[in-house]
Amino acid sequence: MNPTAILLATFILSIVGLFFFIWSLRRGMFDDTSSGARTIFTKGEIGQTEEPSADSAQRVRLQGVTDSNERDSGSEEGVSPIELSARIEADRSTAYPVYVMLASAGVWLVVASLAGLLSSLKLHWPDLLTEYAWLSFGRLRTIHLNAVAYGWAPMGTLGLSVWLLPRLLQTPLRGARLVILGAVIWNAALVAGLGGLAVGINAGMEWLEIPWQIGGLFAMGGMLIGLPMALMLGRRKVHHLYVSVWYMGAALFWFPTLYIVAKIPGLHFGVEQGTMNWWFGHNVLGLYYTPISLACVYYFLPKVIGRPIRSYNLSLLGFWTLAFFYGQVGAHHLIGGPIPEWLATLSIVQSMMMLIPVIAFSVNQHLTMVGYFSALKYSPVLRFILFGAIMYTVSSVQGSFEALRTVNAVTHFTHFTVAHAHIGLYGFVTMVIFGGIYFVMPRVLNIPWPKPALITWHFWLVVAGFAVYVITLSIGGILQGLALQDPNVPFMQSVALTIPWLQGRSIGGTLMTLGHLVFVYHIALMTLRVSSVPLDAPVIASQQHGA
Repeated sequence: MNPTAILLATFILSIVGLFFFIWSLRRGMFDDTSSGARTIFTKGEIGQTEEPSADSAQRVRLQGVTDSNERDSGSEEGVSPIELSARIEADRSTAYPVYVMLASAGVWLVVASLAGLLSSLKLHWPDLLTEYAWLSFGRLRTIHLNAVAYGWAPMGTLGLSVWLLPRLLQTPLRGARLVILGAVIWNAALVAGLGGLAVGINAGMEWLEIPWQIGGLFAMGGMLIGLPMALMLGRRKVHHLYVSVWYMGAALFWFPTLYIVAKIPGLHFGVEQGTMNWWFGHNVLGLYYTPISLACVYYFLPKVIGRPIRSYNLSLLGFWTLAFFYGQVGAHHLIGGPIPEWLATLSIVQSMMMLIPVIAFSVNQHLTMVGYFSALKYSPVLRFILFGAIMYTVSSVQGSFEALRTVNAVTHFTHFTVAHAHIGLYGFVTMVIFGGIYFVMPRVLNIPWPKPALITWHFWLVVAGFAVYVITLSIGGILQGLALQDPNVPFMQSVALTIPWLQGRSIGGTLMTLGHLVFVYHIALMTLRVSSVPLDAPVIASQQHGA
């Protein structure tokens, strides 16, 4: 298989997507009315806020923010008991599998954080723990990446997807045991994969370091998790599929396609292997983590403020243009390498075209939040979700311009790229997962968060750490790139000048790790309190209109 065949296949898929886009127009999904945006609300819910992580005083003030704005003229009094009952039933059907995945996500977050922090320290403290081979920088950094890419992020996003889809389709999850079995197999595969990386077994490609023999278990576990969700589409009780379903459905199709093609043993060699490596490495972010995270934003943000997204048309435009333009973005990581010039140019063009879905999403979120920004003071979930949405814009716009050859010449092979990657996978994806978990977990465990103050501590620790991390690495990376371009500057001098900025990176990483420990400790506290709740207690979702 050569890159030309891959590009041709991508083009054909884009054409198929274009026909689906035309079909959506024919179905009236781009009508001026916002009926599609209202489908996540039952009768009477528009104008009613929902914030499971806030205390009672914050909920009152949050509702006051919504009440102070013009109430939606299409809302009706009285919440539909039928739809509310269906939602509660959907929540109950997903409780156990969602908890298994979100709890395991928290464990992998701690593992990844500790490995990442130790890796960061080694960059300016090279003699730290050098007597242990498995604690060398090369192995630790790889463990950190894979614990995030195949542990924290997929368990978090899949857990939120399993919780969201039954709600959005108004049908209970069937096959919950298959989902749990899939999660167990997935986690077992990751334990084996990280163990292999620790002892030096490595496939040698970034994002694909875990050997294909173990990767087969990921495929099996993912299939068991995804199959019940796919079957729900045929049993759905809603006529209209909300935009979040489109994003999640596409992501659940794209990821196995990407992973299986990239991991087929003995298929890719040489330059083609490098091209395929970054085809996967970039697309797993843009065609899996990004769609599911955007699906979460499109659900949780309107639900918190009790207001539909401002433009449903823009949400669909963002979905289809993401599908059209993202496929070949990854080759800009290979600019200057031994790949065809046309392939690099195509990647640059598609990277710039990605401004269309990003602008569509960003404008839509801003218009939705106009008049509601003061709600950030009272909603912990909204803080995480909106911060993640803003970072999506920052990361995507930065990535588009970083693909330009003139910019790439300075930033490539520097710490600036590391900062950019963390804006996307941490500032955007991880922060949205945090917000989603704070919304979902009270519904899953049927109890409120035991210490709401810890949520505030978590937010400010990770935001402060993230800011220090990104700013120091961005500055240090640009200085490093300029030094590398200067023939009069010795290479070791370009390395030495990064030391103060790498120390700043470790400070930021320490703050983020502290925030993660607070987050996981809070989940543990919540779990320990579940046993004190009577089994026949009413689901917490029914205790407020926005269930």
